[in-house]
Amino acid sequence: MSEISGTEILIDNDNVGSILPTYVEKSGEIWLKSGDRPVHIPVLATEVTAWLLARKPQVILDCTVGYGGHAEMLLRSSDSTMKLIGLDRDGEAIAYSQERLAEFGSRVTLKQTDYRNLKCCLTDMGISRVGGVLFDLGVSSPQFDDPRRGFSFREDGPLDMRMDRMMEMTAATLINREPEHALADIIYRYGEERYARRIARAIVRAREQSPIETTGELASIIARAVPASYRYGRIHCATRTFQALRIAVNRELESLEPALDDAADLLAPGGRLCVVSFHSLEDRIVKRVFRSLAQGPGARLSVLTKKPIVPADEEYRENPRARSAKLRVAECVVEGATR
Repeated sequence: MSEISGTEILIDNDNVGSILPTYVEKSGEIWLKSGDRPVHIPVLATEVTAWLLARKPQVILDCTVGYGGHAEMLLRSSDSTMKLIGLDRDGEAIAYSQERLAEFGSRVTLKQTDYRNLKCCLTDMGISRVGGVLFDLGVSSPQFDDPRRGFSFREDGPLDMRMDRMMEMTAATLINREPEHALADIIYRYGEERYARRIARAIVRAREQSPIETTGELASIIARAVPASYRYGRIHCATRTFQALRIAVNRELESLEPALDDAADLLAPGGRLCVVSFHSLEDRIVKRVFRSLAQGPGARLSVLTKKPIVPADEEYRENPRARSAKLRVAECVVEGATR
């Protein structure tokens, strides 16, 4: 079956009106003013575009389309016959990308779904092979900078942290329900936080008085729980705990390995898989999966990046949040990889 298999690719989301932000941020993926329309540019966009378009793919699957930065650059930089399928579990991000990418018409399909469903999604569209797959992991700046989403403690907001706001589990639910040992395990495992036990103990004591409901409350509890020397370190003492809770709420790491494996199955020979990660836990999983799929007589991938690609100094200066980004790339080397 061909990559497209005759399937008409359309943006399939209802028009929910413009949600393009009216503000311009100089942080995160960088918000740039273009007339009256602000757009965001994700990290390593030039590098991702070069790697994915090198083989002139007919279809690219963007598993985390987010606010459309990578998608727009890929569409503008490719032949007009190249089509892009964008998945994201955040409905607000899908609505934004729908408007941002509308000019590309039938070249684009956007679907609100978790990337763990990528195989079913493409099967429903009658597509068996794609020429490129992209995962841009982590939280987008519009999510991070909106206090209503609860990802950050820079401004007080509800302890939400859901990427898919249709989910029942929120960060508030988790920290007010889980026993102390489970909280400590989450904070240590997903945040690599050395004071996980102290923080978990402080959370349990605080919630005995009243439920913890806001990001500001939680950040204050964490600050009081850790030593003063740690409280004023290079990064805020609550950063690792907030990362851990976000990962746990959204089940990010447990979904990543099977999704990467499914993505490798869907690649046409010569097709490329690009993954941008932002912390060591994600990068270790990507490195391990790539290595596993590139070994043995049944190897499906060839790893093209011996070491991960990181942002250039210029990009880092313009966008401090890019400092931890790492890009790994692999290429499909076999025919008929799907099991």
